[in-house]
Formats: sequence, C-alpha cells, structure tokens
Amino acid sequence: MAYSKTEQLVLTMTEPLCASLGLSVWDVEFKKEGKTNVLRVYIDKEGGVSIDDCEAVSVALSEKLDERDPIPTAYSLEVSSAGLDRQLKRPSDFLRYIGHQVDVKLYGPMEGLKDFTAELKDFKDETIFLNYEGKAMEIPLSKTVSVRLAVIF
Repeated sequence: MAYSKTEQLVLTMTEPLCASLGLSVWDVEFKKEGKTNVLRVYIDKEGGVSIDDCEAVSVALSEKLDERDPIPTAYSLEVSSAGLDRQLKRPSDFLRYIGHQVDVKLYGPMEGLKDFTAELKDFKDETIFLNYEGKAMEIPLSKTVSVRLAVIF
C-alpha cells in the first residue's frame, strides 16, 4: 500500500502524537470527495477508541497541521476509530489478523468469486492466502479492491 506524499507526511506527524496518547495510527487517507478534500486519520487502541481519543488527536493534529501548513488546498480533517470492519492494507495488518475471517472484494472474479468471506491463513510477498469453504486460495493483493475484517455476530 503506497501512501501519497501528503498521507506519508501526515502519518509521520501523527504517529508520535498518537503514541504519546497511548494510541496508534491505523491508516491515513487524503482524497477528494465531491468538492471537498478530506484528510482522514484512523486510530486504534487496545480496548477500543473513545470519542475523547478522537477529539484529543483531532485537536493536537490540527494544531500541528496549522503550524506546518503542509497541505496547500482547503480540506476537512476527520479522526475516527479504525472500526470493527477495518481495512487491512499493510503487511503488518495482514500478519496481525491471521486466523480471522476477512471480507474480500476483487476487481474481477477468481474461481467464480468476486465478493466473499474467508479465513486469512497467511500473507507473503504481496499475496494473501485464504481458506474459503475448505479450499485453499492464493490471491495477489493487486487483484483486491479491499480486504476487511469480517464482522461476525
């Protein structure tokens, strides 16, 4: 998963700030939505993220961004929890959730499947290894639209 220059800069600024608050950065996104640029920072914490955690990061990060002014265009800052159905993007994300169920969306069908839930068995060399209904599957990450933790009740 490659970050844009803006996303990488914000990630670098946010990681020590979150660490000082007992949090970690799950992901950073900077994208245009309609007429607005949106900077989203997803945070995580053992035991779950509270609204107060989001507010603390939002206030502190907003101050840092105002000081450095690294984003030349107008944007909206959003800080939120990574959520139960968090998207897996980095190798460390996949390795952390081996053995868990994941929702996989593909750009095109593979073995007749395009959108399915399977058990994450491994991740190596930009390839996800899955168990789908007892059948082993290997899918290059480049063929996926998204891989998210499945929420199973």
